Amino acid sequence: MSETLQQARPQHVPIPAESVPALLATAARAPSIFNTQPWLFRVTTNAIELYPDPSRRLRSDTSGREMLMSCGAALFGLRLAIRALGYQPAVGLLPDPERPDLLARVRLGVRAPMTEAERRMIEALPHRHTHRGPFEAGPLPKGLLIGLQHDAVVERASLALIDQRTAYSELAAIVARAASTLNADDRARADARHWVRPPGSTARDGVPASAIAESSGPRPGRLAQRDLDLGRGIAELTQDGPPAAATAILLTQADTRANWLRAGQALHRLLTHAASQWVAATLYSQPLESPPVRTLIRSRLGLPGAPHVLLQLGRAQTARPTARRSAAELLIPDQAR
Repeated sequence: MSETLQQARPQHVPIPAESVPALLATAARAPSIFNTQPWLFRVTTNAIELYPDPSRRLRSDTSGREMLMSCGAALFGLRLAIRALGYQPAVGLLPDPERPDLLARVRLGVRAPMTEAERRMIEALPHRHTHRGPFEAGPLPKGLLIGLQHDAVVERASLALIDQRTAYSELAAIVARAASTLNADDRARADARHWVRPPGSTARDGVPASAIAESSGPRPGRLAQRDLDLGRGIAELTQDGPPAAATAILLTQADTRANWLRAGQALHRLLTHAASQWVAATLYSQPLESPPVRTLIRSRLGLPGAPHVLLQLGRAQTARPTARRSAAELLIPDQAR
């Protein structure tokens, strides 16, 4: 299900109308910054088009980079949903230069049965979620990290593993300094106040209090997390526990809109693969939202590409996914475009 294969031999197979709600619901299980779910879909007879929803863009996301990576993750989810129908997805990425808000057009391609790996990923979607609490002790399943690196390559990205003895301390120091600065930024704090939900909230977007950790700074083996609590005392998680089993950085060759979409697809693919083996990831996008920090991390760690997301991986048997909006809320009426 690589981008090259997706674009090969596209077919004009009608999208089954009865399958649209399930297709969009599966796409909407994607991870997104602050669980903003900043995507919209337009369904035509033969295609599903993906658009960003600027009303859900963070104030601090001045370039739209985080929004587009989130949309890329939803694109991978849509591709996976099409595989469940027994077709290869035929994807056109940024298909119309005169319509820059059209991020992708997805059609049903050739028929092909799902693989066992794809089936396991679909089964993992209900419990895949961004993990901010403690990990369980123990190493990752054998061969998983190599598999996650392969996932990234399939999506025209790469996953650089950080050596815990040397590069990790350098990375941790950069992230801690960046977090201290960015957590004090007015726009970032406004985003947290707007999108972090208080206990008991029934909102179907944003980050629930049950999914955020106390603002206690970095712990041994854990990078400094974004301050989502803001001193309100609503966090329900602690970071106490064993360190992460692995730290990695998701990269693409360049730092363009197309690469932001590819990074999002790669991120969702590898997170879902990991979740299929009950391995979760804490995501650190905040330091990389700053271009100077991205440049510093790339230079200091000698990375072979543009960094997009930091990940810490570990075993976690939790299954509390955040809520999602309904498929009907994600649709653009056909006559609107």
